[in-house]
Amino acid sequence: MQDFSVITNWIHEFLLSTLGLPGWLTLTVECLLVGVGLLLVYALLALFYIYYERKICAFIQCRVGPNRVGPWGLLQSFADMFKILIKEIIHLDHIDRFLFALAPYLVIIASMMAFAVLPWGNGLQVIDFNIGIFFLIAVSSIGVLGILLAGWSSNNKFTLIGALRSGAQMVSYELSIGLSVLTMVCLAGTMSVGGIVEEQSDLWFIFKGHVPAIIAFVIYLIAGTAETNRGPFDLPEAESELTAGYHTEYSGLHFGLFYLAEYLNLFIVSGVAALLFFGGWMPLHIPGWEAFNHVMDYIPSVIWFLGKAFVLSYVIIWFKWTFPRLRIDQLLSLEWKYLLPINLFNLALMVVIIVCGWHF
Repeated sequence: MQDFSVITNWIHEFLLSTLGLPGWLTLTVECLLVGVGLLLVYALLALFYIYYERKICAFIQCRVGPNRVGPWGLLQSFADMFKILIKEIIHLDHIDRFLFALAPYLVIIASMMAFAVLPWGNGLQVIDFNIGIFFLIAVSSIGVLGILLAGWSSNNKFTLIGALRSGAQMVSYELSIGLSVLTMVCLAGTMSVGGIVEEQSDLWFIFKGHVPAIIAFVIYLIAGTAETNRGPFDLPEAESELTAGYHTEYSGLHFGLFYLAEYLNLFIVSGVAALLFFGGWMPLHIPGWEAFNHVMDYIPSVIWFLGKAFVLSYVIIWFKWTFPRLRIDQLLSLEWKYLLPINLFNLALMVVIIVCGWHF
């Protein structure tokens, strides 16, 4: 299998030895390259996801979707991006200006930090340490602060209600996400992102973990959909009740940052699901099928990871355009009365299976 660490090591040696840069400057240049690379991938993925969802929505509703700007409408997302960049930012009276301006950047920072932890390929990971999953859960929970600040600082009753709904929803469903992740961490025996991928080199966890892994995956998919405020859990943005929800008062680039973070959170939820249940960038390996495994290794690891994430994103998008929106009481009842108890029992069941050695 291709190892991208060869490329990263070559860049390091080129800066350090060939150009003769000192160690601190080499590290600074590498950090800048990584930052620029992440921002570029972040922006391109957001544009792709906007087009991706529009086409899936059109297919489900028997429409064509974007088809005018560029071949097959491929440039429509770029046109929308340029349009939102040149839109005027409307300055409002009677708001908390500092918190109002800070909120969208908090949401983006939380999304970017979680984005950086994902294992993109073999040797292609920005950061990997022994508490990687803990770090991922911690930084992803910062986003709710930006949403609450946006709703409160706007000095608008509709934005405040949307923010409170979103806060209650995200805090509630974070419990199910955390327990689902913890269930798979127990199976992996490590919180290192790279270690979790390596543990699935013989068989993905969705197959290795028996019934508890399947239950954890289903709950994670439901809770992840709710965590990203996507339908049928999009009550914080219920247009018929709250106009646009917590970001009603935002315009121009500030609104664009919320829009960007929503689509990238969809990719992050899908990427983490691919990491925990489907091996991340690890190809499909079946014990005893050496010829098959050898053929799978020819597919680049980046393709494996992105392919899994896009398929899982398709399922989450499918939810939005298939199921009707839940009421707030139904949404919270689903979490506290059903998903949370099932998750706690599932975690205990996984521990029993691991202790007894019943997993593959």
